Amino acid sequence: MNIIETNKLRKVFNVRQGKNGGDQTIEAVKGIDLQVRTGEIFGFLGPNGAGKTTTLRMLSTLIPPTDGQATIAGHDLLRNPKQVREVIGYVSQVGGVDVTATGRENLLLQAQLCGMARHEAEQRTNELLVALDLTSFADRVAKTYSGGQRRRLDLALGMVHRPRLLFLDEPTTGLDPQSRARLWDEVRRLRSEGTTIFLTTHYLEEADILADRLAIMDHGEIVAEGTPKQLKQQIAGDVISLGLETQNGAAQHAHNLLNEQPYVREIHPSDGLFQLYVEHGEETLPAVLRLLDGAGLSVRTVSLSRPTLDDVFLRRTGRSLRESIE
Repeated sequence: MNIIETNKLRKVFNVRQGKNGGDQTIEAVKGIDLQVRTGEIFGFLGPNGAGKTTTLRMLSTLIPPTDGQATIAGHDLLRNPKQVREVIGYVSQVGGVDVTATGRENLLLQAQLCGMARHEAEQRTNELLVALDLTSFADRVAKTYSGGQRRRLDLALGMVHRPRLLFLDEPTTGLDPQSRARLWDEVRRLRSEGTTIFLTTHYLEEADILADRLAIMDHGEIVAEGTPKQLKQQIAGDVISLGLETQNGAAQHAHNLLNEQPYVREIHPSDGLFQLYVEHGEETLPAVLRLLDGAGLSVRTVSLSRPTLDDVFLRRTGRSLRESIE
């Protein structure tokens, strides 16, 4: 059963260009179709500006779509936004914590805003403080929290009303590795308790590790969708990454030479860097190095790996997701 279904969902913004520049139309989301299954962690992966946050904000009723339809837990997004809001939680990139209040005060207020009586709000607050390991600093003002502690409080605020579907927009941006791993554990725990998670991220490893299924978005369009394993299996073989000296036409010479070799299935060049997709990489790599050395081409760096989600993005768009983020 799908908890989210969209059909040709689209968002256009009109942006004014200076005093005399007139309006410019920007199509941020270009008619996407999505199906998110009940009880899964669904990853929404793509570079900054791809349209991920705009999609999430439409699905969470924060901005209206320009065109298209969507249902959330059986409720029509446009006709029944109130019912949609009752079944979802939303944690934005910037968070919603009042840093002048304590963690406990933040949660009590959020619970009461969701319609809970004082006793029920206190009970739910205590449950979340324990569940997200916030108890030891719950009565400190939030401005004293670390980034990881504040992000866990953000998560708790989004969960106060026990949503069936929780939207997390770039939840680990800016966190240190330990805090990120801790938040990943909390997301998995939520899924194990039956909450559906819709997670936007530009971290490749986050999508790969957490998501049951994912969609990769670029320039407002879905360019790939499936489980991480399925997407990576679309790129058979191994990946040889080469960094070459590029003076005096060396890069073009290397490209022509490598492209002629029967063991190179695909080649993607980018500023002196080459991604070669080959079969039996351990056997092919020595042959590649001998070929380049024999042609007088200098290799600066070399690595051998299995395909990653970045390779999926490269295959679909012609550029690296890591480079697009940077």
